[in-house]
This record gives sequence, C-alpha cells and structure tokens, in this order.
Amino acid sequence: MANFAAVKENNTLFMKGKTFIRRFTPESYLQSYKSLIRLGIPVLITQLGVIVVNFADTMMVGAYGLDELAASAFVNSLFVVVIVMLMGFAGGVTPLIGALYGRGDHKEGGAVLRAALQVNVVISILFTLIMTGVYFFLDRFGQDPELLPIAREYYLIVLFTLIPMSVFNCFQQMANGTTDTATPMWIILFCDVLNIGGNYLLIFGKFGCPELGLTGAGISTLVARTVGALIIVAVVARRRRYRAYWEAMKQTPSGGGRRMKVWTTSYPLMIQSGVECGLWAVGAIVSGWFGKVQLAAYQVMNTIAQLGFMTYMGFGWATSIRVANFTGVGDIDGVRQITKAGLHLVLLLATFASVIFFFFTENLVHIFTPEEEVALAALPLVAPLILYQYCDGAQLTFVNALRGTSVVKPLLWISVISYIAVGIPALLLLAKGFNLGAEGVYYSFSIALACATILLVIAFRKALTSLSIKK
Repeated sequence: MANFAAVKENNTLFMKGKTFIRRFTPESYLQSYKSLIRLGIPVLITQLGVIVVNFADTMMVGAYGLDELAASAFVNSLFVVVIVMLMGFAGGVTPLIGALYGRGDHKEGGAVLRAALQVNVVISILFTLIMTGVYFFLDRFGQDPELLPIAREYYLIVLFTLIPMSVFNCFQQMANGTTDTATPMWIILFCDVLNIGGNYLLIFGKFGCPELGLTGAGISTLVARTVGALIIVAVVARRRRYRAYWEAMKQTPSGGGRRMKVWTTSYPLMIQSGVECGLWAVGAIVSGWFGKVQLAAYQVMNTIAQLGFMTYMGFGWATSIRVANFTGVGDIDGVRQITKAGLHLVLLLATFASVIFFFFTENLVHIFTPEEEVALAALPLVAPLILYQYCDGAQLTFVNALRGTSVVKPLLWISVISYIAVGIPALLLLAKGFNLGAEGVYYSFSIALACATILLVIAFRKALTSLSIKK
C-alpha cells in the first residue's frame, strides 16, 4: 500500500489521515492540489533559479555586446536540444523509482538507480562525441561570419558540461521519484549563485579576474554544473533517507535487464524532448536568416518565455511523480484526478504568466539589452508568445502524466507528427513564406503545441484503459 494514501473500494475512496474522501469531489481535488503544490513548489523554485541564471546570463552577455548576445543565442540553440534530450532521458528514472517507492521496494530502487546512472552517463558521452562533430560545421548554419570566432570558444566549453549535467539529472530524478523535490532545489539554487557570481567575475573581469566576455560565461556554467553533480552524489551517499538506495546501488549488480528497462522507459522521453526542443532550435536558426538583430530578439524572448515554461515544468514533474506513485499501487482513479488537478494548476499559472507578458514585456526586454533595435524587434513577439502559453502548459501536463504511467512509446509518434510533420512546415511557411521572420516562428509554435496536446490527450486515455485492463 502506498505511503501517501490508503486505497479502498475499487479506488473510489482514499484516506487522508483518518478521514475517507470520495474521489472527484471538491474536497478530494483540494487534497490533490495540496499534494501537487507540496511537490511542485520546490521544483518551481528550482526552475525559477534556472530562470534567474538564464536571465543573468542574457543580461550580462547582452550588456557586454550585441555580437556576444547573438553568438550565445546561436550556440545555446544548438546545445539546448541536447540538454533537453538528456533531461528527458533522465526523466525515465522518475516513473521507475516512483512506482518502486510507492510499493516500498527501496532495494530494487537502488539497483535501478545504478543501472540508470550507467545508461545516462553512456548517453551523455555519445552526445558529447556527436556535438564534437557538429563543432566542425558551425560555419554551415548560415550565421553572421563575425559571430563564429566568439561562438567557437564558447561552444567547446559548454561541450564539457554535458557529462556532469547528466550525472546530476539522474540523481535529481531519483530524488523526485521518492517525493524529495527539495534536496535538488537547494543544490541547484547554490549552483545558480555560483554561476551568477562567476559570470560577474569572468565576463567583465572584476576583482582582478580576466575579462573573458562570453567565454567567461561558459567557464562559470562548467564550474556550476560540475559542482552540482559532485554535491548531489555526496548527499545521496551520506543522507539517511537514501541509505537503502545507496547501499543497494553499491552492492546489487544492475544487470542487462534493468539497464534495458531504463532504456525502454527513457529513450521515448529523450526523443520526444529533443524533437520538441529541436523545433525551437530551428526557430533560432531561421530567425538568424533575418539578421543578428532578429536572432538576438529571439534569444531575449526565449529567455522571457522561460518564466512560463519553467513554472509549468515544476508542476508537470509533480504530476508525473504522483501519477507514478498511484500507478505503482494500481490506483487508476487517482491517476485521473491528479492529472486533472495538475492541468488546473498549470492553466492558472499560464494565465498569470500571460498577464505578466502582456503588461511588462517591454520593461523586461530593456533589462536584457540596451540595443533599441533589438527591443523593437522583440515586441511583435509578445502576442504569439501569449498565445502558445496555454497549449504549452497543457501538453506539458499530459506529457508528464503519460511519463508517470511509464506508457511512453506514444510520445515518439506524437512528437514526430506535431513538431516535425506539422511544426517545421508551419514555421517555414510563416517565417519565410509570409516573411514574418521571428514573429512567424513564434506563431508556428502554437500550431505545433496544439497538435501535440490533442494527440497526448488521446494517448493518455488509451494508456489508462490499458492499465485498467491489466489491473
């Protein structure tokens, strides 16, 4: 029986404390909201910390120079696909650990963690080799030749952050699966402060440090990600809460079966994340076709857009954790209710974010860059940015709900249809065909996300039907 609820009478009742509450009532939804908020707030704070770092990076690099801002936008648009794919792959750990945690099987959880760590590190090494090859073709992406010398050095530094980031992601998702979202939060917040401080010292050459510009921002990122990986491993090794997992991880062979299970659960999430993010990377490249001002404007608006996306991600992860816990004990009604509750919270956040974008985007843009031409190019992107908030929040909720059930293979064809078959043609048509530039790029995102949301809802319902039959 799960440690978060006692399930009775064919999942129509659950117990909170000593009081039985019927599902799908206002009181039961209130309990669902509370559980999601408890799990989601630390993740939300973590993501806000990530936003602060990205804001600080963009502000500091933008203050240093327009070329540096555009070069960082180009390099980050290439690496963001890989980074998101690695995060997606590590996300496969959450439903596996979450289901075992729900059943109280900590020894098997440690064995799965060992297998997951092995597989995640191998995948990160492969991506490092792939991106090393991409480095030799940076001049083939149609960007301003003036940006390439700055971009190349920054690219090589970011390349070395992939392996430590993958280690951190794996342990973070293990912690999340055991409903501990606070520990990764504190580690990430510490590393955020480290990153911002390093930026200040190394970009501008403060307190006797060398003035390295964009290269300094890359070094700060490398140090922060490496330190974060070392800290979270040390915490899991020493903290009493994880003792059973750590001992089992050291003593229990992972085995080919467990590694294959991790791979089977993780690779659809990796591909889905990569394909979705790939559309945004294509958007950066296409925006660069219209000049470095349009590319810089796209980078600024993407940074602002993270205010919405990262908050939705926090409650999406919380939904995934709770869905995995309910799935572990066969509580299908619990899965349905927690998913609906997650969607309600995310749509509320989307409304809040849209209000901020509508009234304050001009002020935010001027924070990131003193270049008036960049600010003027960014303002037309506000309307399409607001439009896609709701579709983005909805699709993120159902992606994570599906992920929590471990029925993740539908994500492959959904992502291919939505972001490649629909998204890229829409992007090229609006940006180039109708000559809307970055504005057309942003409108195409709404089209792709709407398509993904519809398909995800259908897949989620089928997954619940399949789980009900197995039960």
